Amino acid sequence: MMRTAIYARYSSENQRDASIEDQVEMCRRYATAQGWQVVAIFNDRAISGTTLERPGYQDLLMEARRGKFDVIVVEALDRLSRKLSEIARLHDELQFTRIALHAVSLGRVETMHVGMLGTMAQIYVADLREKTRRGQLGRILQGRAASGKAFGYEIAPGEERGERRINQAEAATVRKIFQLFAAGVSPRAIAHRLNDEAVPGPEGRPWLDTTIRGQKERGTGLLNNELYAGALVWNRCSYVKDPNSGRRLARPNPPDQWERKAVPQLRILDEELWGAVKRRQETVALKMGRDDEGNALNRAHRRKYLLSGLLSCGCCQEGYTLVASGRYGCAGRRSKGICANDRTVSRVELEERILGALKQKLLTPELVAEFSRAYQEECNRTTAEADGLRLSTVASLASVQRKIDGIMSAIEDGLYQPSMKLRLAELEDEKRLLTARLSEAWEPSPVLVHPNLAEAYRRRVAELESLLNDPELRDEAIEAIRSMIERIVVSPRDGGGVDLELHGDLARILALCSANAKTPSRGEAGFSLSVVAGARFELTTFRL
Repeated sequence: MMRTAIYARYSSENQRDASIEDQVEMCRRYATAQGWQVVAIFNDRAISGTTLERPGYQDLLMEARRGKFDVIVVEALDRLSRKLSEIARLHDELQFTRIALHAVSLGRVETMHVGMLGTMAQIYVADLREKTRRGQLGRILQGRAASGKAFGYEIAPGEERGERRINQAEAATVRKIFQLFAAGVSPRAIAHRLNDEAVPGPEGRPWLDTTIRGQKERGTGLLNNELYAGALVWNRCSYVKDPNSGRRLARPNPPDQWERKAVPQLRILDEELWGAVKRRQETVALKMGRDDEGNALNRAHRRKYLLSGLLSCGCCQEGYTLVASGRYGCAGRRSKGICANDRTVSRVELEERILGALKQKLLTPELVAEFSRAYQEECNRTTAEADGLRLSTVASLASVQRKIDGIMSAIEDGLYQPSMKLRLAELEDEKRLLTARLSEAWEPSPVLVHPNLAEAYRRRVAELESLLNDPELRDEAIEAIRSMIERIVVSPRDGGGVDLELHGDLARILALCSANAKTPSRGEAGFSLSVVAGARFELTTFRL
């Protein structure tokens, strides 16, 4: 009597769980009709046939290699796999081990069946994928969600598939998260605060910093969900399966392949708050790196201490890091043994000396005068460049318009030639490009210099120093102070202790003391000055 193994599978959780039992019963009846004895049953529930990482399927292969049965019975060939290559490989292996393969709907599976039905199974998967994408695109174009329910929204009862409405309780939490992040609180600190306050997270789970931060390039995480700003964005990523592991991997698509639909009725955040968060993301560089396997590496952790990451050794240029409790030392000596600098310095002492220098030495009347002169020169130069580009574009646009007018006059005079149509289309394209360039021309926006810059600066530093003891505002104060510091060089001092060289960015100081009395983020109006002035007199150095 032939020893028989039965294999059953279904793909989706949306299918009936009883599907497995139905398949097994059909296979059992088929085996009984052939006079075979069923000795083993294998199954996989809610697992796609495109992946090989199925426990039941792998057990089936292992037992087949051990010679535990003589024949395998399935309801249909696509239950084993929906990949032609795997069905062909399996068929070859079973032939080698002299195990027959039967399908209830087909009988004994031969080589011809493998080629034809395996191809049809793979085509079915590709066709299903395209139909799914088409359905998702259709919902997006109608202003309806194409996938899961985002935090802050709920399914609108009685409406069409994909319809959402704002959940006011969750929306209040979304606003709070954005306000805290814009104010300088890190995603980790926000998650801790929400958990301490027993605020439920998505699906009722505790909050994680990654839930808030996400990955900017993929649009994941609360801070990157444009739906909160009233825009549905779809097709940011393509999802493919690794042919070896069967793992589903996301690959970012270029922006020109994204689908975007305005849904103002779903807006939770105003434009000002959304913009503030986007600027802050650029400032603190929350982008995640990737290792060789594509795993996320958080290379931009928020700084726990005021000066972490700004210190370097004057002997070997390696970083000066915390080497003991509350003390900084040369990382080149500690980690690599390449430096003779064995001096350590207390974190508290270091911060006091730097804060004192920021208040008293970094901005003097001579530096203010030199900075103002260089700044004015740079403003004049960039303004002249912008004016020159604008005048050149205006002249080119006028020339193109004259050519268009000439062709139109010739046509009206009866001198039409077929080549005129092509030339006119080229000129119209050129006109559109020049018009767009003119509308996007950069307009220099000057930064207002405080009339008493040095005194205003000292007051701002003192205010920020006092805020370091305020848990609610500490992160924002740290970032504002750090923004003025390019780097700090720590060198051993003759006779003991260390000397400090403070390198400060004067453009940042100007922004700190500008008329709006706040520390702007990179990318805000007028902040390109920090790059310009930094290049002009790179750094201002003080030895402490």
